[in-house]
Amino acid sequence: MKHDYDVAIIGGGPCGSFSAFQIAKNQVTVAVFEEHPQIGVPTHCPGHLSINGLKRLGLYPLPPKIIENIFYGAKFYSPKGIEFSVRLNSPVTCTVNRSLFDKYIAHLAEKSGAKYYLHSRVTRLISDKFKVIGLEVQSETQSRQIFSKIIIDAEGITARLLKSAGLNPPEKKWILKAVHAEVENIKNVEDDIVEVYLGNDYAPGFYFWIIPKKDGVAKIGLAARSGNPGDYLEKVMKKHPIVSLKLKKSKITYKKFHSITLGGPISKAFSNGFLAIGDAASQVKPTTGGGIITGLTCSKIAAEITLKAISSNDTSAKFLRQYQERISDFIGFDMKVMRGIRKLLNRTSDKKIDIIAQLYNMLKLEAAIKKVKEIDYQGKAVISAIRDLRILAFLIYSLIVLSLQPGR
Repeated sequence: MKHDYDVAIIGGGPCGSFSAFQIAKNQVTVAVFEEHPQIGVPTHCPGHLSINGLKRLGLYPLPPKIIENIFYGAKFYSPKGIEFSVRLNSPVTCTVNRSLFDKYIAHLAEKSGAKYYLHSRVTRLISDKFKVIGLEVQSETQSRQIFSKIIIDAEGITARLLKSAGLNPPEKKWILKAVHAEVENIKNVEDDIVEVYLGNDYAPGFYFWIIPKKDGVAKIGLAARSGNPGDYLEKVMKKHPIVSLKLKKSKITYKKFHSITLGGPISKAFSNGFLAIGDAASQVKPTTGGGIITGLTCSKIAAEITLKAISSNDTSAKFLRQYQERISDFIGFDMKVMRGIRKLLNRTSDKKIDIIAQLYNMLKLEAAIKKVKEIDYQGKAVISAIRDLRILAFLIYSLIVLSLQPGR
């Protein structure tokens, strides 16, 4: 059978483009099909990324214009307004211009030989004898079929094509509605610290965030397990006892609604001739909803397995199972820990969070937390952290509070 490309990728977001880059630089033909007219638009998330995570992927330092700010830590506020924080001696995270970040990775892929088709929506998968062999693509002027040896699905949270490949999409019960916005004229924030606000009255099942850019500009947003995130955003800005003072004279300059998945990776992200990566495969941290670093990591693994499959002339599910195994070996433990934490948090009342915040301050844990270097892989972080007896005591007491104290 004649193939148009060795690999066809659905979606030109960072995960799709990073896989394309890793594949194309090995002289394998790859095409990326993006439904929007340009890469990186619209912007769906604040782009708050771990610096160490970017370094591990070979993406740091980034071109200066992409990085909007860097951060040395975070301030957390319990529902009652109890502040508990950590500030490190060196930068730990950064926020990027997501549009420029996505374009940068796509540029790396194109420079390596990947072909991009914009305004090209994949309408369905083409299968033959239970194997995915191609795509049907709708552009502005025509519908056409593209055939390739392997399809990589990086379409995002919609994951509308997975069932056609015999896979289950992310569970709906773990998907939260979210809103991301930018404001100007914010007051009384530290430019090098991210702020996180907990509380079911303002962000049920998740949290509200402030990510400063500079010069009084910030990214804000929240996600909610139920209700309208837009309504909650308005409530936070007008009624939250702390946030409302910071945003009293602020003006929203950008707002976009989206969804995040907190259920952890789907149980199977491969089938005959097909791999799923990024949000489509729910490769997102269940604790924070951050998916770029983990998604890019899995995208790189997908590219490596794809190259092996093409070299071996074997794109069967039996061969591609290596992708799932590699992911499980690399992030499986961390994702299980984070999913467990998320389940606990979902059952946690505001009163419990206040108690835990008080304990954090009472034990003066900021100095101990500073020693924990890993933030992307939180299972490993917990193992490292409990070597400090104060943190171990804090975790044990917190678990007792979470399991015994009556809920809200």
